[in-house]
Amino acid sequence: MAAPFFMKTKDSIKLVKKGRNPAIKRKGDADKSKLRAKKPNSKHNEEISSDSETESPVVPRKRQAKEEYDYEETPQEKKLRLAKLYLDQLKEEEEDKAEEDLFETDLVAGRLQEEVLEQKGTLQRLIAKDLMPPDASEIRVFRGHKLPITCLVISSDDKYIFSAAKDCAIIKWDIESGKKLHTVPGGRKGTEDRHVGHTAHVLCMAISSDGKYLATGDMNKLIMIWEAETCKHLYTFTGHKGPVSGLSFRKGTHDLYSASHDRSIKVWNVDENAYVETLFGHQDAITGLDSLSRECCVTAGGRDRSVRVWKIAEESQLVFHGHEGSIDCIQLINEEHMITGADDGSVSLWSVNKKKPLSTVKKAHGCHGDAGLEQPHWVASVAALQNSDTVASGASSCSHNSQVQLWKCGQNYRGLQPLFSVPVPGFINSLKFSSSGQFLVAGVGQEHRLGRWWRLKEAKNGIYVIPLKRKPPNPEEAKTTE
Repeated sequence: MAAPFFMKTKDSIKLVKKGRNPAIKRKGDADKSKLRAKKPNSKHNEEISSDSETESPVVPRKRQAKEEYDYEETPQEKKLRLAKLYLDQLKEEEEDKAEEDLFETDLVAGRLQEEVLEQKGTLQRLIAKDLMPPDASEIRVFRGHKLPITCLVISSDDKYIFSAAKDCAIIKWDIESGKKLHTVPGGRKGTEDRHVGHTAHVLCMAISSDGKYLATGDMNKLIMIWEAETCKHLYTFTGHKGPVSGLSFRKGTHDLYSASHDRSIKVWNVDENAYVETLFGHQDAITGLDSLSRECCVTAGGRDRSVRVWKIAEESQLVFHGHEGSIDCIQLINEEHMITGADDGSVSLWSVNKKKPLSTVKKAHGCHGDAGLEQPHWVASVAALQNSDTVASGASSCSHNSQVQLWKCGQNYRGLQPLFSVPVPGFINSLKFSSSGQFLVAGVGQEHRLGRWWRLKEAKNGIYVIPLKRKPPNPEEAKTTE
C-alpha cells in the first residue's frame, strides 16, 4: 500500500536534512557543472572565451580575497583581528620608545660622566692618534697688522679671531671668509687722552666664554675692556705698576685675572667695572697666565723659574719648579694638568698634584748656531686642546725654519710624544686651538713678542689658520668595533 502524501519516508528525510531535495533546483547548479566541465588541464593552456568574460568579469586577486574574507569573517572575528593589530602596534611603539629612552639615557649618562671627569680634571679625549699633518696649500694666512702679532684669541663658537700686535691695533676677523670685521687702530705715544685704544704694544688678550667681553693689556700698564660684538670701548682698568703680560676670564663668569711684570696677580669684576684684590708671590716678571672654571689661575714666573697655582678663595698658592731657563708661556689642558715652554728650549707637562713636571722634552724645537756653540730655539708659545691628549708649541727662531710642533700626551698625561710639525716662518708668538678642535691658529711676527733681540726679515707678520685633518676611518677597525 502506498504511503499517504503527507507521510515522510526515511529517504526523503535524509535528502531534506542534507539540503539536496531532488524536487528543488538551486540557481547556479547548472553553471557550476559547466564550469567543472570547462576546467582546463593546465594553467599554461588556459583559454577564456569572450562569452565567459561578459558573464563573469575577472576580479583582481587582492580584491577577491578581501571580498571572500569580508564575507566569511564574522563581526566578532573582525573585532578580535583589529584588537590584535592594535595590540601589536602598541607593542611595537613601546619597543621603539624603550630603545629611544635607552639611547637617551646612555647619552645623558655619557655627558654627565664627562662633566664629572672635567670637573675633577681627569678628562682626556684621545684624538691625537687620528690627526695628520695638513698640506701647505690648506693653511690660510690673514694679513692686516703692520708690526709683529703678539697675541690672539678665538671666540668660543669658532667664528671669530681677535688679534693684537706691536702696532697697538686690535683686529676682529671672520674665520670663514678671512675678512676684517672691525679694526681698532693704534695710537701714538702721548695721545692717550684723546685716542680710543692702545698707544703701546699690546701683549695679551682674553675673551669671556659667552663672547660678551674682550680684554686687552699693554706695555702702558693698562687693561682695556671691549664689547666683543662691536669692538666698542667700555672700561679701562688701571692699577698695575708694570706692563700687563697675561689675561684670562674665568670660564662661565665675567671675573678677569691679570698678570704683570710688577710680579702681581689682580682680580677684577668686569660686570661691576670693579677691582677685587691683588695677589703676590712671584720673584720676577710674570710672563703668562691661564684659567678655566675653578676659582684659581696658573702663572709662569719668567726668570724665577717657577710655575704657580693660585687658589683665589683660599688666598694661597702652590709653587712648582722644573725648567732651567725663563718660563715664558703656560696653558691649562684641564683643571689639573698644564703645559709650559721656556727659553731653554724645553716643553714640560705638569700636574697640580706634583711639584715636578710629569714629563719634559729638552730642545723640543732643535738648536741653532755653530757646532759646539749650539743654542736651543726658544719656546715662545704653547697651546692645549682642552680636555684632550693634544698640545702644541711654537718656537722663536732666528732662521726661516721655525715650526709649530704638535704633541701627544701619554695615557694619564705621563709623557710627551711628537706627532708632526708644521713649518711657519717667523716668531710664533701666540697659539690657540679652536674649541671644536678643527683648526689651530698661530700669531706670527718678525720679532719676539716681549722684545727686539733680533729680527727675521724673511718672515711676514700674519695669522696662520692651520686645519687639523683627521685620518680616514680604517674599515678593519670599524669591523672590529662593530
